[in-house]
Amino acid sequence: MSHPTVDARRRLLKLLSGAPLLPVTSSAAFAGLLAACGGSDDGPAPAAPAATVTSVEFTAMAAPAVASVDAPTAAELAAMGTTTVGSKLVASYSDGTKQTFSLKYEPFFITGDMVPDGKGGTILAGGYVDMAGQPIRDTSVVGKERQFFSDSPDGSSLLTVPNPTVAGIKGKAVFAVVQFEYTTAGQDGVSTYGTLPSPIAVLTLDQDQATGKLSLVKYHNVDTSSVHGLWITCGASLSPWGTHLSSEEYEPDAPFASTTAQFLAFSKNAFGDPAKANPYHYGHLPEVTVNPDGTGTIKKHYCLGRISHELIQVMPDQRTAIMGDDYTNGGFFMFVADKAKDLSAGTLYVAKVGAGFSIDPAAAGAPLTWIKLGHATSAEIEALANTLKPSDIMAVSKTDPADASYTKVFCDGKANWVKLVPGMEKAAAFLETHRYANLVGASMVFTKMEGTTVNAKDKIGYSALQNIQASMVKGDAAWREEMGVSLDKKLVAGGIMAHTLAGGQKDTAGAAIDSEWVPVQTKALLVGEDLAKADSLGNTSNPDKIGNPDNIKFSEKMRTLFIGEDSSTHVNNFLWAYNVDTKKLSRVLSVPAGGESTGLHAVDDINGWTYIMSNFQHPGEFISGMPATLKTGVDPVVKANYKDKFGAAVGYLTGLPELG
Repeated sequence: MSHPTVDARRRLLKLLSGAPLLPVTSSAAFAGLLAACGGSDDGPAPAAPAATVTSVEFTAMAAPAVASVDAPTAAELAAMGTTTVGSKLVASYSDGTKQTFSLKYEPFFITGDMVPDGKGGTILAGGYVDMAGQPIRDTSVVGKERQFFSDSPDGSSLLTVPNPTVAGIKGKAVFAVVQFEYTTAGQDGVSTYGTLPSPIAVLTLDQDQATGKLSLVKYHNVDTSSVHGLWITCGASLSPWGTHLSSEEYEPDAPFASTTAQFLAFSKNAFGDPAKANPYHYGHLPEVTVNPDGTGTIKKHYCLGRISHELIQVMPDQRTAIMGDDYTNGGFFMFVADKAKDLSAGTLYVAKVGAGFSIDPAAAGAPLTWIKLGHATSAEIEALANTLKPSDIMAVSKTDPADASYTKVFCDGKANWVKLVPGMEKAAAFLETHRYANLVGASMVFTKMEGTTVNAKDKIGYSALQNIQASMVKGDAAWREEMGVSLDKKLVAGGIMAHTLAGGQKDTAGAAIDSEWVPVQTKALLVGEDLAKADSLGNTSNPDKIGNPDNIKFSEKMRTLFIGEDSSTHVNNFLWAYNVDTKKLSRVLSVPAGGESTGLHAVDDINGWTYIMSNFQHPGEFISGMPATLKTGVDPVVKANYKDKFGAAVGYLTGLPELG
């Protein structure tokens, strides 16, 4: 690519000194910016040749730390109590040149902010509403009554749609879909986890074509009443056809929901009636389509299994999806749709793990085979959900019935005794998926398999295991040898598994699997490291390695796996970048102490710009091992930055080119 003269560089630097930071950009976009700013004092810049990015590297930032736990400085406390970025991105180009970008975090808003509604008014970011569209109010503290808003933004997608019609756009319209998993507690400190219907919003963003900066111009709450509201929306992904694939995790335990305080409170808040919500309406896969006017429509797919959906990854064939299961005694699931770009009908599979499973990255790994759970349409399973009671599908007891016709299984780490009603296989496969998968011999062994993503070039899928313990460890009460995973020792810090993907596969019954993207082997890629005892800050796993990975996303152009942490073992959770070619792991961003790195979305190209979306949750939810003196110093910083710890950020990484 061409380079401006020294004077032009100075002029460009002056232009940017008071301007918004640049998002990480492609070489073509950056060259275009240089040309637009003037190539020399003698005339316009020459046209940039077609230099392309050949590789990118993220330099590593240090974890926030203090020199003295008993006397931390204000600067040290500030670094621990907010989002910090000390990483740089170095882009290498095909003409042998390099460009360095200093990274910075840019929030769109903090939840609880009043943001533009696109109609000349404002709306509460992350605010909760019931199925009639009315605000759900926190009245727990007299004199402080207000609408509930989330402190836990999670899955996000960044996308464009043809012919946008939102007013007030000066550059180009870009849209983000953001979902809000839960709010931790009311103002009285009492937990509200899972008791409020999760909001999901479409953000209309004005993309400045000179800088790539994204500015919020409209916030729209998606009406979820047509899908009975949303239950604990966690991670998300962007489908290959440009829709937002949401999630509903920790599905209500249907046979016991009518006596579960959490589910009764959810029903009361959503519908005004604690008996109205149907547990079989939750634990599915919602899909949001963004409209040109910045609104969104939603549907739920009932045929991808009723599991603890975290975030799914649809493969390049636009039919095959691999799915984690954020659960103890969870499974690894796969769905193959009948038609491309349509998840409303298809076949559901669950994995069986063969010999050799290991969390040692040097080990060869273990084979995977696939058990067919069934084929269904979303409409037929929704109809079953509307009409069947749990007892119509199977009998379930959590105490031993002393009846040989029952089978003992483990669900969420606890023993269950189950007996399938004859002829109810399909209903069980799609509405009591965890229990049915146990009955058919699946490896229901994983602990909190969270995000999934794909490296399409190498045909490798990735899954995050937030922790590796309980049902995965030999001798644990929830462990069973026949499940195929028998580790000698737990690893609380968790790790990431890599799956080899291939075609030409058959299920365990000998029927062909109609996909070229079937996981056939799994091996460890990266793992954390538990510490024998907590360090001086309270970290119980090595802060220089991943800890409890959750959100993961792969960038094809950057050849980089991005990893967000949901860790109680790191005082500050991190966003990491792992280059799959160089094997370099770099800490990119640190979220506020006690917070969780969420909302991760790596976007290779939107109108010539590259973005890394990143949110965080529940800042200041301190881990138990943090020294009291340090917590006393960090807590007021978090409170000052994030609405007394009721707010959290939705935003993205930006990058300023360093001109030297």
